[in-house]
Parts: sequence; C-alpha cells; structure tokens
Amino acid sequence: MSTTEVQTEDSASPGGSDIDLKLEVVVIPVSDVDRAKDFYAGLGWRLDADFPFDNGVRIVQFTPPGSPTSIQFGTGTTSATPGSAENLYLIVSDLEAARVQLIARGAEVSEAFHPGAPGAQFRPEGAGDRAGGLDPDRATYGSFATFSDPDGNRWLVQEVTARLPGRLDAAETSFASLSDLANAMRRAEAAHGGGGHRARTRSRVSPRPCRRSRRRRTTMTASTARAIARYALYRVAAS
Repeated sequence: MSTTEVQTEDSASPGGSDIDLKLEVVVIPVSDVDRAKDFYAGLGWRLDADFPFDNGVRIVQFTPPGSPTSIQFGTGTTSATPGSAENLYLIVSDLEAARVQLIARGAEVSEAFHPGAPGAQFRPEGAGDRAGGLDPDRATYGSFATFSDPDGNRWLVQEVTARLPGRLDAAETSFASLSDLANAMRRAEAAHGGGGHRARTRSRVSPRPCRRSRRRRTTMTASTARAIARYALYRVAAS
C-alpha cells in the first residue's frame, strides 16, 4: 500500500477518530547548561522554564519564535553525548532574512546552500554535494543554512514558502505577524510562477495612511491581500 492511500478503519483509534499526538519538546544534550541558556536566550528564543530540583536535575526550556515545539536541556535529562543532536529543523519563510537575524544575535550561520544531490542538507558543511547559494528557482523546501550551539548541536534552517498537499492544518496554522504571512505568500507565489498572474490581478491595497507616520503605500497581489484580510478576521474572532 502506498503512503498516500487512505487509512483503513482498522488503523483508526477505537473512538472512531485519531487522537492528537503533538510533538511538544525535543531534548538536546549540552555540557554547560548556563552557557547553552545564554546562547539560546541570545537568539531571542523564549525562556519557558528553568527548574532546578533537589536531586540535581535541572530542566531548562526554550521555544523558538513562532514555533509550537520547544527544546529542553539541563542536567539529568538525557544520556546522549553533548553536541550529538543533528539536523534539528527550523522553518523560515525567508532564509536570507533569517540568516541576517541569527548572525546578528550571535549564531555562526553557514552560507545559504541548496542540495546538489538528495540528502546533501544532512551532510557536514563543505561537503561536495552542497551547492552554494539559494535554490536557483527559489523553490519551497529547496534552500538551507546551518548553525550550531556551543556544544555542537546542529540546526538546519530551511526555507518553506508553500507546504506540500496534506501538510497544512488550517485550524492549527498561524503566523507571528501579518507581515510574516504576506512575505510567505509573496514568496510562494513567486516560487509557483505567479508572474503572469500577478500582472493580470495586481491591485493596489492602499488603506488610508496614518497622517503621523505617512507610511509609504505597498503593492501586493489581490490573492495576497485577500489572505491577509482573512487572517486578520480570524485573529479578531479568536481574540
């Protein structure tokens, strides 16, 4: 049976619907808890907890901006060798902007690259099958960069502007800001050859500018404007 076939009734949960199993936390091994804490705090990740216990266990938790999943590290949390975590994915809508921000916050980030062969993103920096630069077509899932924490735990930053079918849950999807949503949709449109459509449907979205700020008006496609409007309405209804 192919992986795309619908599950049979036998594979469903006894109650008739699947039970949510949400990935909440990934534990990473570090040798110096305070050093790791300073590093991730410097990246601008949210500190959720720092719990020391009488038995010597200490749990520190951080959450990356906009992420539903957190990381934990500490003492007594894992038997893995410090620095042995590899290829922990961080998804961004604009890889170039993410690199600039990460570097400004203290991370040593690799140059952008795209795989010259399947699986090249998992290989060490400098491997021959990593092609330098962003994906030539700026295809979604196609561009990467890497960085490591002080222990050597390696993060893989991937640019995703549109999800593969079946990979997006509208009820669970959110964006940190309207600008992030607009940026992702513009890049997705470009990645899918939206130039012709843009020419046919371009419309100027120009709400009355604030007299004090005199902000410059921006131009976007009608589809992007509608998505932003829907997102704004959703946020209002959910608040």
